[in-house]
Amino acid sequence: MNQEQKECKWLLPGGRVNEEEFCRAFYMSHGIVYQDGAFFSKEGRLTDQQVRTMIYREMQDSIISGVAAKVEGCLNALRYAAGQECIKDNPDEDIFKVHVANGVYDLRRRELSTFQELTRYRLPVRYNPEAPRPERWLRFVEELLYEEDIPTLQEFMGYCLIPSTMAQKMLLITGRGGEGKSRIGLVMKALLGCNMNLGSIAKVEKSPFARADLQHLLLMVDDDLKMEALDQTNYLKSIITAELPMDLERKGEQSYQGSLYVRFLAFGNSNLQALHDRSYGFFRRQILLEARERPRDRQDDPYLGLSLQLETEGILLWCIKGLERLLQNDFRFTQSKRARENLLRSMAQANNIPEFLKSQGYIRLDPQGMASSRVLYAIYRSWCEDNAYFPLRPNTFWAFLNQNLATYGLTPTRSVPIGNGKYARGFLGITACCRF
Repeated sequence: MNQEQKECKWLLPGGRVNEEEFCRAFYMSHGIVYQDGAFFSKEGRLTDQQVRTMIYREMQDSIISGVAAKVEGCLNALRYAAGQECIKDNPDEDIFKVHVANGVYDLRRRELSTFQELTRYRLPVRYNPEAPRPERWLRFVEELLYEEDIPTLQEFMGYCLIPSTMAQKMLLITGRGGEGKSRIGLVMKALLGCNMNLGSIAKVEKSPFARADLQHLLLMVDDDLKMEALDQTNYLKSIITAELPMDLERKGEQSYQGSLYVRFLAFGNSNLQALHDRSYGFFRRQILLEARERPRDRQDDPYLGLSLQLETEGILLWCIKGLERLLQNDFRFTQSKRARENLLRSMAQANNIPEFLKSQGYIRLDPQGMASSRVLYAIYRSWCEDNAYFPLRPNTFWAFLNQNLATYGLTPTRSVPIGNGKYARGFLGITACCRF
């Protein structure tokens, strides 16, 4: 046994390991904390594999057999030993701090503190106020988006630097393909590191374990948004506007309450649609930007992603400017007329009932009028056929009318006369202009 082995208090005769002593020494040297299913240090969140590697390096000069089993045993023991302390969350304070690789940038004082606090969300990029202007990135963004939409992207990327869902928005960028949208994901990965992952919005809704995978993340990027409409939107809407802990579940474990601060950024060829949810609540959580059409004669740069990642420090300053502007506007994003019209078009594609209620020759909004539900839906189907629209289901049609009674001046009734002394359900305040 060499001198180094003699100094290992955790090393017992026969190559056995005193796990309690090892964990105490490991914790003291690395300052690791275990909380909510993850390890944290002053460098931010650590994956289990990173901690395994750190444990192995501590052991490799002292253990010559059964190393893998001993590493795994110490990893499990460390979960208990490092779980005695916890990171105290202070969301109200954290929204004004960006934890970068070389300290903490205070958004209110606009200065860097080199003291590294224990945090869940350490970014791998340094704050460098002297970083050169990211010319390649700025040129890329100008080629990708319309000028009036660039501030929105800048603010959203800045929004993803802090653990907050106060803006209650997700960002979608659509295009025909080949514009380079996914390069934004590469840049965000360089900025956020392990605080971001690639995933599927559809999986967030379908998989019972997908929500737990979003814990301790600042951003999830869906690089290829599926064109199929979502069956459900409950979880997506809840996460975008999350203010309280929600129920999370990991495979083979009891469900628990956890806080999520993840934001969603998606790229695709079409807008995000839901099979059943056509409510304003679903669409108000979205910002829709449209990419410029790719010039036919453009020569793509295969090294563009690498070039953009070399400008990470300059891009961070650009993002922080957007974040500061967002904070000044009380978490209200700058949205161009084009972006607002994109959202209105998406809403119209998902729900054509408002357009039907404005049509002429089919129905008329009339305070003295009344019409049965059956007749109104039959007229709506005729209008859809005449305008090459796909009619929504009867339950969806009636639910929309009931949810928007005040908007259209309608009153539900059970007393619409249909002849032969019979009465049916319907609405007061609307008149059918054709017979069925």
